Amino acid sequence: MSKLIDQFNKSQLKKGPDVRPGDTVLVHQKIKEGDKERIQIFEGIVIAKKHGTGISATITVRKVVEGVGVERVFPLHSPSIAKIEIARSGKVRRSKLYYLRTAKGKKSRLKRKEFSVAIAEEPAESAASEPEASLAPEGREEKPAE
Repeated sequence: MSKLIDQFNKSQLKKGPDVRPGDTVLVHQKIKEGDKERIQIFEGIVIAKKHGTGISATITVRKVVEGVGVERVFPLHSPSIAKIEIARSGKVRRSKLYYLRTAKGKKSRLKRKEFSVAIAEEPAESAASEPEASLAPEGREEKPAE
């Protein structure tokens, strides 16, 4: 019996971004009103990620609206979640950011996480096919002799 349950749970898993505590996310949630369906966006900071990576995985997202803190718990693999976007990542050293509930002003801000971007070098063929205008170092132009 447990094999059937595991197989069903694996079929229900969604592919999504790697969400971590400290990330500012936009959660697109499907809302049914009568016979119509719309998408509502909830933007906030992920303060906790619980229950691992399985079907029961959840994130707690917090935002402040007109001076009042609002927290919502979203199941990551729920069919009511249309998509999750990561707006920016914050540099944190904790897995649970519950201290943000009482923090005010600058204490509630998180530093941005910097990503190192590797620049790919051009293949030798394309660099050789382009004519070189001058052999001077970069940023300097050769002046013609008069």
